[in-house]
Amino acid sequence: MKYNFDEIIERRGTDSVKWDWAKEDVLPMWVADMDFKTAPEVIQAISEKVSHGVFGYGTIPENFNQSVMDWWETHHNFTIEKEWLLPATGILPSLSAIVRTFVKPDENIILQTPVYNHFFTILENYGCHIVCNDLKYKDGNYSIDFEDLEKKASDAKTKLLLLCNPHNPVGKVWTRADLERIAEICSRNKVMVVSDEIHSDLIFNDRRHIPFVSVAQHYELESVTCGSPCKTFNFSGLPISYLISWDKNILEQTRKTLELQENSYPNPIAMEALIAAYTKGHEWMNELKEYLYQNFIFLKNFCNEHLPEIKVIPLEATYLVWLDCSALGKTSDELSKILLTEGKVWLNSGMMYGENGEGFLRINIGCPRELLTEGLERLKKALKQ
Repeated sequence: MKYNFDEIIERRGTDSVKWDWAKEDVLPMWVADMDFKTAPEVIQAISEKVSHGVFGYGTIPENFNQSVMDWWETHHNFTIEKEWLLPATGILPSLSAIVRTFVKPDENIILQTPVYNHFFTILENYGCHIVCNDLKYKDGNYSIDFEDLEKKASDAKTKLLLLCNPHNPVGKVWTRADLERIAEICSRNKVMVVSDEIHSDLIFNDRRHIPFVSVAQHYELESVTCGSPCKTFNFSGLPISYLISWDKNILEQTRKTLELQENSYPNPIAMEALIAAYTKGHEWMNELKEYLYQNFIFLKNFCNEHLPEIKVIPLEATYLVWLDCSALGKTSDELSKILLTEGKVWLNSGMMYGENGEGFLRINIGCPRELLTEGLERLKKALKQ
């Protein structure tokens, strides 16, 4: 490999949420934050921006939109028009602005649980009524309960579906057939669809990411897709994002809400990072994906040999692996506490992602294999005890 993903980088003492929130003897494998340096091409671009030394007010760089358009054309086989893009300050502020623009506090928003925990936080802070369209789990695989989705979408108070595409934490890549059925149901029931696609680049094997916008544009459907390079290139501390919609009214109304929230203008250094990632980071990303998938195979083989009672859910996307620990006979919260106190390894309890996350744990494998091996050994030791 051209890039060294085996390098151990000391992160304690750097004000890292992942590492400095953990005690000295704890190995953190929880939050979605990889332990790799970002692509050197990104580091160089940031360094050049900083070396200029003047940090005054700026504008959106001329090549910002073009870099996004080229990236999606190359990696997702989808053509974006320049007018369909709205730069923003991060995925969560974008989602919050969309919700506050198009949904009233007492109206319903559908979540497909178990799902990214900050979806709950955004909606609860605003006072929306959360309606769960629980994913169906059978034989180690997840699918959408479309009969239940139809029922929930048909409620007159239901205004929006917050889609996780691909899905965190179950690591699922939704097929075009899945997305078309979502679009058909939501179009018929006049339910807006907002698609969080921050993990869209980290797709493994022969699977392909299908942008929801590529499906939604063929329906009478209000929809917006949110994208970002932050997870792919591991610079979540430099939040940057963009909204994609062919509906200019949606983008304009959301822009106004972002202005009201005082976070409508992206950080200039983060914009440089995005442009560098999307124009020069192709090879780095491809090598990262290969390394991550080999980490998954390593984890799967380890569990098969040493912890056969844990079912490893197939990883189609992301670097976050969903573990079915229901055979261990303890709750998710109990298991995560045992691992933290006895094994000195920090995993996320499945209950963070909704009630049907009970019996599951989420582990972050975005780290050098040496750290992954250490984490799995700690996991084994704690559970065997």
